[in-house]
Amino acid sequence: MAAQPRFRDRALLLAGPALLTIVIFMVLPMAIALVYSFMTASPYGGVEKPYTAGAYVRFVYDRDLDDSLVFDTTYLQIFARSLILAALTSLGCLLIGLPMAWYVATRRPVQRQILVLLVTIPFWTNLLIRTYCWVLLLRDQGLVNNVLLWLGLTKAPITFLYSDGAVLLGLIYSSLPFMVLPIYGALEKMDPRLVEAAYDLYADRWAIMRKLVWPLAKPGVAAGNLLVFVPALGAFLQPDILGGGKKLMIGSLIQQQFTTGRNWAFGAALSMILMAFVLGAMMWSAWRRAAIAVPV
Repeated sequence: MAAQPRFRDRALLLAGPALLTIVIFMVLPMAIALVYSFMTASPYGGVEKPYTAGAYVRFVYDRDLDDSLVFDTTYLQIFARSLILAALTSLGCLLIGLPMAWYVATRRPVQRQILVLLVTIPFWTNLLIRTYCWVLLLRDQGLVNNVLLWLGLTKAPITFLYSDGAVLLGLIYSSLPFMVLPIYGALEKMDPRLVEAAYDLYADRWAIMRKLVWPLAKPGVAAGNLLVFVPALGAFLQPDILGGGKKLMIGSLIQQQFTTGRNWAFGAALSMILMAFVLGAMMWSAWRRAAIAVPV
């Protein structure tokens, strides 16, 4: 009986540094943002008293000339665009990442190491530099347009930049490794004899992918979707650079409020709204997985 309190104290002592890190770098900033969201924006940046819910009201209402509240969908449209682009980013990464992860997982050990290294190479370069490289590729005098003109597929440069498509391309490019690696980690443990047995039972490639590979890859797909969707939802670098500041997402809107907009209260309120949505989606996903796991 005396050993249990000692074991509990030792476990708390070992978990202390991790808990302290979570409190300092996650809980405390979230608490500060929550307090800021209920304060009044200072004209020169920062926040001041009195406490008010005006920042949250501004998300769906605007002030008319007579100071009356008018329903405004501007920020809701930005939020909806962010959701759509984040969902399309997850879908695009899944369509590319699942076959890629399957290919890597079915290679020999030495080839696997080389291919995993190639997947992780983009992490060696700053994201800002990699995003600017897409500007050089997609601009009117960029490599893509020059190749299309040289092949005779177009007579004039095509405007790729400053569009939702360019933003989506940048999000997929920067998020793809976060989808490939979790799926590869799930498929790497698969016994290759299962595939041989499936072929012996006259299963074609589509049947193997649908009935064997997909069920085994589901944990990696779930982790990959989480790692891709949440950062893509709050992204601000790709919308600013590839969207030219014209295709705002919720992340770039928050960034603007804390910098050029000097409205820290509204930026904090947007952060809280975004965090509440993400937490709600994660809780719903966990509830769905738990409901499916419960035997009938």
